[in-house]
Amino acid sequence: MGHLDHAAYGWLTPALSYVMASIGAALGLRCTVRALAATGASRRNWLLTAASAIGTGIWTMHFVAMLGFEVNGTEIHYNVPLTILSLLVAMLVVGAGVFAVGYGKDRGRSLVLGGLTTGLGVASMHYLGMAALRLHGEVSYDPLTVGLSVAIAVIAATAALWAALNIKSPVAVAVASLVMGAAVSIMHYTGMMAVAVSVSPSDAALPGATAMQFIFPLAVGLGSYLFITAAFVALSPTADERAASASAAQHLGEHTATAH
Repeated sequence: MGHLDHAAYGWLTPALSYVMASIGAALGLRCTVRALAATGASRRNWLLTAASAIGTGIWTMHFVAMLGFEVNGTEIHYNVPLTILSLLVAMLVVGAGVFAVGYGKDRGRSLVLGGLTTGLGVASMHYLGMAALRLHGEVSYDPLTVGLSVAIAVIAATAALWAALNIKSPVAVAVASLVMGAAVSIMHYTGMMAVAVSVSPSDAALPGATAMQFIFPLAVGLGSYLFITAAFVALSPTADERAASASAAQHLGEHTATAH
């Protein structure tokens, strides 16, 4: 069995991956709060932004953490199409979850359905990403630990959607995001504890791309997207701010008309 190192760069990759998960969660929760206060196309657009933010944050968390994953006795490459598919799955299933919450009539039922869908999707993203690994050897999993990681994913997703429905203040959203980021990170490393690798040393070239050739630049790009989107959301006025601005403009207009 090959010795697995889940943090080859020390605390750098676990800490950075946690930060990315928390930023994605914070942005997604803020967008969901905005969506629930909006109607029509505006609600849809906010929910789409929330889904892309949370999905991107979870995917980036996983693969930043994987930058620190090493197996003694073999290089690790990644199948590019499968890796991209795992990103699309993350966004689609998170989208299904937030739209279930955003448009559901029965909040309780929507929460359960959305949490289950999103949690299973997060787990699917994780194990699709693991299926993209290419190394000299065989990867196997402990079924009980895999089951535990899936359960953690479902609980974390349900808690995140509950927070989106019930938490409004920026401070509370920040705290919820830190908790959600921790839950996603725990799910990831629980899933990684299920992994065992039987190494078969070989000089043959591995298919796919190395982490630095593909994963690192993609993670940097998606991380930049999260920061830019976060800035946009922070600068975008809330529904209450727009209403206050409209009311102030109306009062100004009435005052001007009275003066004339």
